Amino acid sequence: MPRWLAQYRLAQYAVVGGLAVLAGCSSQEVSAVSNNPPAVKVEQVPDPNLISVDKPERFPLAVAAARAEVSELVANGSVAPDVSRTVPVNALSSGRVVDVHARLGDDVQKGQLLLTINSSDMSQAFSDLRKFQADEALAKTQSERAQLLFSHGALAQKDLDVAMETYEKAKVDTQTALDHVRILGGDPQRPSSVIEVHAPVSGTIVEQNVTPSAGVKSLDNSPNLFTIADLSQLWVICDVYENDLAQVHVGDRAQIELNAFPGRKLAGRIANIGKLLDPNTRTAKVRIELPNERGMLAARNMFATVHFVSQGAQMRTVVPASAVLRLQDRDWVFVKGEGNQFRRKEVHAGATNADGTEQVLSGLSTGEQVARDALLFDRESKKE
Repeated sequence: MPRWLAQYRLAQYAVVGGLAVLAGCSSQEVSAVSNNPPAVKVEQVPDPNLISVDKPERFPLAVAAARAEVSELVANGSVAPDVSRTVPVNALSSGRVVDVHARLGDDVQKGQLLLTINSSDMSQAFSDLRKFQADEALAKTQSERAQLLFSHGALAQKDLDVAMETYEKAKVDTQTALDHVRILGGDPQRPSSVIEVHAPVSGTIVEQNVTPSAGVKSLDNSPNLFTIADLSQLWVICDVYENDLAQVHVGDRAQIELNAFPGRKLAGRIANIGKLLDPNTRTAKVRIELPNERGMLAARNMFATVHFVSQGAQMRTVVPASAVLRLQDRDWVFVKGEGNQFRRKEVHAGATNADGTEQVLSGLSTGEQVARDALLFDRESKKE
């Protein structure tokens, strides 16, 4: 059989078979009920914050109470010297250090010798002084001679006036040279190129930028030779975030805890709140004045934890501190519900009071009952 004839007959069989299938399908009745989807069964997901326990009487309860509390804010700070009680020590002439008589950390008294400097500026100042003193002596002699000649009619009035004016100018030059020597730190009665630098005030040396044989420049952006501070009163500088600035006020009390003296609290008051914010950290500088009892505090870089206590009181909800559970940087309490049920609620906890209670700033209403020991309740409920 030719190939084309075989393909033709095969196509005819396919068409006839398809018509037969369609005819068979059309003869059956279609049920609309069979096309409905099966019924959906909805399962209720249990509330993860709702906890049921056996024998709820095992867990003592505490009632959230309202109480007038002062606001408290915690910030980190560091100790610094009082700028108004800090005095820089400089030399007004350049030279080279001969000897250093005081060191960093030493207590010094006003007028105590700190260091000596061999100064070429002082040598030039004494040279100028001697020249002006010689000119003054000569002018004085000429003035006296002119007066004598004028009294005998041997000198004109104008010549006498010139001699007197020259003498007055010489005295001014001599006085200026004397002042220059004193300003540089020299003694006009003891001509010397060596300058003695003395302490201008009593206090403690908190900074030293000079060593023996070191060169000393005049006042041209050079660092201070020494810095002397009165450490009887210090500053504590804190960084307070922008969102917390409304909680601090000038005059508020502050309790300072130093890492060097754990367990000991020092009392101070806020003296100043900075008007500028750091654009990187969004914090402002808050300054606290702190008396330095018996000089126990170092002047610089001691770290401190500061508790700011507001002047006025506000109504706060308080619960026992043990009723608040800290998990993953969040605070939780377990509130008693109906029957044997407890509900776990997230709260915003505040400061802990001296009597063992903790302030709850939000998330809990006054009068609600909570599990007194949240840690025990959380552990036992997980076992069940």
